[in-house]
Amino acid sequence: MAPKDPLLGTLKVCVLNLQSDGEIVTDTNPHLASCCELLELVLRKGLQQPVLSLVHRDYSHCFEQITQLDACGRLSALSLAVEQTRVCRKLLSAQGRGRYLLRVALSRKALPQFIKHLLHTTRVLEWYCPQMSILRNEEFLEPFMSLLLVLSHMDFKLDMENCSFLDESWLLPVCETYEVVPCREMGMVLRYLSGRVFVLELIPGSQAHVDKFISPGDVIDEINGTSLRNSKIGQAGVVLSRLKGCPLSICVVRWRAQDGTVYRPLIKPLQALRIENPTLQLGPAPSQCATTEHKSAPSQCLKEGRQVGKQILHCGLRNIEQEFKTPTIFSFRIVHIVQFLGKANTGMFGGKEVLQQVIPLVLQKNLPSKEVLLDLKETHLTCTDRSSKLELFDYHYPEISCVGRFSQPDYTIFAFCVADSPETPQSTGFCCVALRASTIKDCEDIVCRIATGFKHTEWFV
Repeated sequence: MAPKDPLLGTLKVCVLNLQSDGEIVTDTNPHLASCCELLELVLRKGLQQPVLSLVHRDYSHCFEQITQLDACGRLSALSLAVEQTRVCRKLLSAQGRGRYLLRVALSRKALPQFIKHLLHTTRVLEWYCPQMSILRNEEFLEPFMSLLLVLSHMDFKLDMENCSFLDESWLLPVCETYEVVPCREMGMVLRYLSGRVFVLELIPGSQAHVDKFISPGDVIDEINGTSLRNSKIGQAGVVLSRLKGCPLSICVVRWRAQDGTVYRPLIKPLQALRIENPTLQLGPAPSQCATTEHKSAPSQCLKEGRQVGKQILHCGLRNIEQEFKTPTIFSFRIVHIVQFLGKANTGMFGGKEVLQQVIPLVLQKNLPSKEVLLDLKETHLTCTDRSSKLELFDYHYPEISCVGRFSQPDYTIFAFCVADSPETPQSTGFCCVALRASTIKDCEDIVCRIATGFKHTEWFV
């Protein structure tokens, strides 16, 4: 009877679980972290430490050495992956680099090729003990390579930017990106601890406090592609000062994990922060903020999130929308459900005084209204047909010259003027876009939110 290795048996179960979950594997797959950890254990098993060296040898060193020692001449994919890993400033240890390299290999379906290069490089393969290693045991190597082949036929869609905690754990945090055209002051009190930038407090009335895109306890991971991992005290302020007047893209690591508990690698730093600042109150999850803030007045909106899917919820006048590039179980945005009534040309006049004259022109056309989703984002708004999912228009706030409600008894019709598209030379001047909200409160909320968009898209030099 052929011998069996418990690692390979467990890895096989993990691979089958990944297969059963669907064609595409993402970071939210519950079996991904276990599979990666088992691959790591296989690559570490039997790896011998150098006698006369203070550096702890890890499997990442093996792949780094292959690019210098392998003579097969087909190392382009591996060389690119190793170089991509080397230049990533978020990785500080050999363990982090090895884990990042494994994720790159899975994403590019190249892990079998990487292992074959290792097997062909004798000087690196000799680092493994023949009696203990799976890689130097022919009976174990064949089933291991078969499992890698199965993995190479699966589609891994992994967020390679979410790698700041690979040095500590295979469990990835909730990582979200917030984009904003800056105002004068973000209004965050920061604390540098354990090589990370923690948010201690939000200054009342500041943009960070109003937009609620970040909470006390969260970590600022990077700003406009500049990593703040292991940064010096004051580095975040230096980066923000250098980017003054430019659009900001802020990557935030949430202190809550995907299951709602405290993200494990942040437990000790947060405990240290609490000792230093006894009054520190960790910010609630965005879903909890929604529950608390949206009790005041009814309004028809759409809430999007992995935990609850799409459903109608209640929200009030003080709704502040959040928009993130990488949606997670805790990220959401408010999308108003309104009726699109139509458009009318206003000529060369785009001021607020023309709204009361142009809105009746739109209504006189008696066009059938469409139920649409009006998504009021940080820097622009979009309108999508709710039934066909077809995008009707997309305007940045600087394109909008005015916004207001129609002075009629129910006050549910509102409109805004926008400059005609430069792609249509025959259309010059401005046009008026008219919509109807479900309630007066909805109409007021939307008009106020668009007006807030004007403020947040101001440029300062």
